[in-house]
Amino acid sequence: MYALISRAGDPTPHLEELPAQPLGTGDIRVEVAAAGFTLFDAFVAADHAPIGLPDVIGLGFDFSGVVAEIGETVSGFAVGDRVAGFHGNPAAGARAHATEVVLPATDAAVVPAPLSLEAAAAAPLNALTARQALDLLGSERGTLLVTGAAGGVGVWALALAKADGWTVDALVRPGTEHLATGADQTVTEIEPHAHDAVLDLAALNEPALAGVRDGGRYISVKPGRAPAPERGIEVSTVMSHADGPVLAGLLELAADGTVPTRIAATRPLSKAAEAYQEATAAPGSDGRWLLIP
Repeated sequence: MYALISRAGDPTPHLEELPAQPLGTGDIRVEVAAAGFTLFDAFVAADHAPIGLPDVIGLGFDFSGVVAEIGETVSGFAVGDRVAGFHGNPAAGARAHATEVVLPATDAAVVPAPLSLEAAAAAPLNALTARQALDLLGSERGTLLVTGAAGGVGVWALALAKADGWTVDALVRPGTEHLATGADQTVTEIEPHAHDAVLDLAALNEPALAGVRDGGRYISVKPGRAPAPERGIEVSTVMSHADGPVLAGLLELAADGTVPTRIAATRPLSKAAEAYQEATAAPGSDGRWLLIP
C-alpha cells in the first residue's frame, strides 16, 4: 500500500510505500476511492509538536471506497460494499490519505446508492462535526447563530439545526451569503447578546461569545482555545469523533440533496504534496478538496 506520511521537521508530506496494515477482528479494509483534505492536515504536517504527535504520522480524516476485507467478528458489511468513514486517530502511522485504510467497522457506514464515492468522501468530517457540535447544545431550543456558516461544516450545521428545531442565523463574509443555504436569516455582523446559543465554526472566540445572551450557550471548535466563560454562558468545545451509525444517517441527507455537496477540486494522491500547498493557499475555497488514489 501507499500512504501519505508526514515526518517531523519536514513541512512537505511524502507518499511512501508501506506494508499492508494488519486487520483486527472488528476491522474492515477499504480500498480508498477518495479522501478529503483539511487544513488540520496541513497544520500537523508543518509541525507535530504543538499537539504532541509522534515524529512520523499518516494524514487524512475522511474517505470513501470499497470494502476489500472484513474481520471475523464484523457484521453489517461485506466485501464489495461502498463505504465512507472517519479515521479519527491523528497519531496513526497511516490514515485516509492512502491507497487503502484499515479501521473499526463501527467507524464506517455504507454509502447510499445515489451518492457518488467522491461526494461521500467530502461528508464524514464536516457532517459529524456539525452533528456532534449541535448535540452539545442539549434539548432546549431557541435562536442559534452559526459563524462560518458558508463553509463545509457550516452548511451541515444549518441544515441539521433547522431540522432540530432551532431558529438559525448564519454569519458569513460579505459576498458569500448565497452559500449559507437554509438559514432563517443571513448576517454579516454579530448583534450583541442576541442569541440563545452560538456555534462558532469560524473560531472568532470573544467576538462570537458577545453574541450570546446572558446564561446562553457557546460551542467552540478549537480545543484548548475556547474563550473564557462570562455572564453565566456555558462554554463547550466539540471534539469530532468517528460514529458509523450516525454517519449512515448523515450520508442519506447528502444522497437526497438535503445538504448540498461542494467539491472545490480533486487531485491525484501521487501529487499530494502539490495539492497540500495549493489548497492551503486557498483556504476559503467553495467546497472540499479531495485526493484520489
